[in-house]
Amino acid sequence: MKLTHSAGGIVINPFGEILIVSQRGKSWTLPKGHLNKKETHLAAAKREIHEETGVTELTLIEELGSYERHKSSKNNGEDPNELKTITLFLFTTTQMALSPLDPKHPEAIWADRDTILDLLTHPKDKEFFSTVLEKLPTKEQCNA
Repeated sequence: MKLTHSAGGIVINPFGEILIVSQRGKSWTLPKGHLNKKETHLAAAKREIHEETGVTELTLIEELGSYERHKSSKNNGEDPNELKTITLFLFTTTQMALSPLDPKHPEAIWADRDTILDLLTHPKDKEFFSTVLEKLPTKEQCNA
């Protein structure tokens, strides 16, 4: 089995909405991707967020931690040939316009924090998101 490392982020706008991306138009996930050689987790997270959403104006709040899951297969199942360790960071942004550059991620949307668990496709992504939910600023805190 191939062991890989990915990094990405939970990105929150001034309205408390969270950025999610479509994978191949078939599933929803947080923006993230594999690290390039000699790239730090933080640099990879910022690069992947830019590639998958077009967002470049990111303010780092904190590292949220890591979790493991198998790579998603093309039919939204799990690919047992690759186990990913995913490190996610919390960012805020004032940049609202979304324009994905990566053709494998054709759509990015801002979603209300209360709908994210329903929208995320992979169970491990949902599980990790639910463990960090209390660390995320609320809509009121974003507007403060």
